[in-house]
Amino acid sequence: MKQFIDRYGDQLLGVLSGFDRLVFRGSLRRLNYGWFDKQAGVFVARGMEEYLWQTEVLMKHYSEHVQRISGLLKATSSRPYNEQKLPVIYLRSASADKEAVARKIAAERQIRIGPVCLLGALEPSPTFEHRGTHIIRRDRPCHVLYHYRIDPVLGWMHARIQTWFPFNIQIAINGREWLTRQMDEAGLKYRQQGNCFVWLENYDQAQILMNRQLEVNWAELLNAFVALLNPMHGEIFRKYTADYYWTCYQSEWTTDLVFRNAAYLKRLMTILVPHGITSFSTSDVMRYFGRKVNHDGTIPGSFPGSVQLDLKHYREGERVKFKLNSNSIKFYDKAYTPFGSVLRAAETTLNNVQDFRVFRPKEGGPDDDLQWRPMRKGIADLNRRAEVSAAANHRLIAALASVDDSRRVEELTAEIQQPAFLGGRRVRALRPWADDRPLLAAIQDGRFLINGFRNRDLQTLLFDQPALCQHEQRRRSAAVSRKLRMLRAHGLIRKIQKTHRYMLTERASVILVAVLTTAQTSVQQLNRLRTAA
Repeated sequence: MKQFIDRYGDQLLGVLSGFDRLVFRGSLRRLNYGWFDKQAGVFVARGMEEYLWQTEVLMKHYSEHVQRISGLLKATSSRPYNEQKLPVIYLRSASADKEAVARKIAAERQIRIGPVCLLGALEPSPTFEHRGTHIIRRDRPCHVLYHYRIDPVLGWMHARIQTWFPFNIQIAINGREWLTRQMDEAGLKYRQQGNCFVWLENYDQAQILMNRQLEVNWAELLNAFVALLNPMHGEIFRKYTADYYWTCYQSEWTTDLVFRNAAYLKRLMTILVPHGITSFSTSDVMRYFGRKVNHDGTIPGSFPGSVQLDLKHYREGERVKFKLNSNSIKFYDKAYTPFGSVLRAAETTLNNVQDFRVFRPKEGGPDDDLQWRPMRKGIADLNRRAEVSAAANHRLIAALASVDDSRRVEELTAEIQQPAFLGGRRVRALRPWADDRPLLAAIQDGRFLINGFRNRDLQTLLFDQPALCQHEQRRRSAAVSRKLRMLRAHGLIRKIQKTHRYMLTERASVILVAVLTTAQTSVQQLNRLRTAA
């Protein structure tokens, strides 16, 4: 991102990065655990059975019990809205735009803080039923309640609760809405349009406030809404204690660049959009999100998912989106105003985090057993999710910064083609279009963009066949170590602290794009460029 700012800094008012949309889900794990009965083809909800035993409810009375509890939950949950004469509305269609309904009510009643309305609907939800001698888990339409409110800390938000067991909760908040409350408290002036800021009095101070969102105790923040959504929770689980386990169902991390001049941003988008569409292949997108591709760059035939590159025209402008299954990253122009125009230069949306890694102990294991393990959806890994998303944003913005670069390739690569020094020892110059081109292509492999690469990762790309003996393995490892040292000396990679992994530096992104693109350019293409010039 530094390269983009260095290049367009005189046109920028400022930059703001942080969480945008966050969707959390809470579940009562103690109710949901059980086992699968292969003979009956159902999941037996052992946790729910234990709840009935400890609360002294017979299985044959299960239906009456849950109906009574559901009625009490709905009555106690809607009471504050009735007392304040706020709308309590049942929507016959689950697909109705609940956000639009709530926004309209807030505008008509001029609500600035506090509850707005309570919307009910029938939606398919996981629940339980009594079958034979067991309580089983199944999906069925359940009554859910949407609580819309303007929170004094979080701003506009909503929370949904299932009114039948197991009382699953979903809470959606917005980082920009949260930031408005932080800036109001700090006395920081701003101009907002929709879900972005077209002008900020102090961008550095606003970024500091936004970074504080990562320091919050997420469990404490989310648990505070349980009593609001279900005032009966303590009474229902008085004999069988069950607390909510919180996961992050969806996160959006956005980086907004605010331009002074609307015309300048519109012209820039005519350059960035074609560059984004033509410069990224489906294989690049797969690597970007940590998926393996064949050595020749093709997609494995066993890959079951989908890869999409999408261009969309909308009222404000254009959006380029790269999507792999349920994860995506995109850039688009967000707003044009006399006060400032916003380029959402990168927006990473994560729904499935299994492809990413976090340096953590095994769940339930010793704290000092730290290894790179799959990222969890639980809020414990939310800060790592932010790091991964921010890194993805920076890489996309760095790639956009390389478009239409006025520097010649000769100027970009002059320094790396001279000898360098590391720790007082001399290393040779790089030969980017000769011996070292496979090495440069390997370190730019998209699989390493998130978590970096190790010595053995490069070995699999630089050697066609696996080592046949330990001696050969050690020889290869030593050879790659020398190459890593050479890359570090030239400032193309940096070592990740307390690991054996390496990451590309920011300056490496532009250099590698220039080298690898020119290496793949034919003489015929060069002649066309010369003729056009």
